[in-house]
Amino acid sequence: MIERTREQSLEALSWLVDAGADEAIGEAPVNRLKAGNADTSSPLTRRAISAPPARGAPPSPTRGEGNKAAEAVSLSTAPGAARALAASSNNLSELKTALENFDGCELKKHATTTVFADGNPLGRIMLIGEAPGRDEDIQGLPFIGRAGKLLDLMLASIGLDRTKVYITNVLNWRPPQNRDPSPEEAAACLPFLHRHIELAEPQIIILLGAVAARHVLGTSEGIMRLRGKWETYQSAGLNRAIPVMPTLHPAYLLRQASAKRLAWRDLLTVREKIEQLGLA
Repeated sequence: MIERTREQSLEALSWLVDAGADEAIGEAPVNRLKAGNADTSSPLTRRAISAPPARGAPPSPTRGEGNKAAEAVSLSTAPGAARALAASSNNLSELKTALENFDGCELKKHATTTVFADGNPLGRIMLIGEAPGRDEDIQGLPFIGRAGKLLDLMLASIGLDRTKVYITNVLNWRPPQNRDPSPEEAAACLPFLHRHIELAEPQIIILLGAVAARHVLGTSEGIMRLRGKWETYQSAGLNRAIPVMPTLHPAYLLRQASAKRLAWRDLLTVREKIEQLGLA
């Protein structure tokens, strides 16, 4: 294995970003058939789980192994529990309490606090980011670190501030080392986000970065392909479609200042929509 210096690694990462890479994947494949990794939504998987043990099957797991299996089952059922909790919330205060009482997301075990939202709940413009960072995890508010300060400047450039917008994230707990969330972690949080949107009833949604765009829009396209073009968000709990603008995450702009011109174009497009809808 070739040893790299820190500077060489940073140069390689910089080159990848300049080339348009905006997502990271693991170096090792994931065994989806291994306990804890199985997709229990699959009919084949459900059949395998519920099938009786074959004749001559190995003995039942030991106590320690049983605990691990129980934890895997608990995590696999987390999205269903999250949907039930979210659906039972009739207002934002109840939704916040439901999130704080929800233990079905592994991220919560490592986080300092639950990060719910910031800004004006009555603001008709909703911004959705990826996940809390270190500063957000400490203070319990989204976008208050360096990226948050840049976001404030971005909003100010089109006449907005936190008294006029409502800000949240896909995830409500900080992933360790700010890594990307796993599909299981995101699946446990998404029902709360969907209900959050329904209760806030924004007239415009701005998605900040690839993770937010991927999970809110349900797409695998990179943010560079999505940004700057209006999409729509619709759910059973909404009586109308909401226009959605994907754009670049402020943290990315801190690393790639040259991309600020792209974000500025997106913001101008948002400003035009604000004026069209009479939200100014």
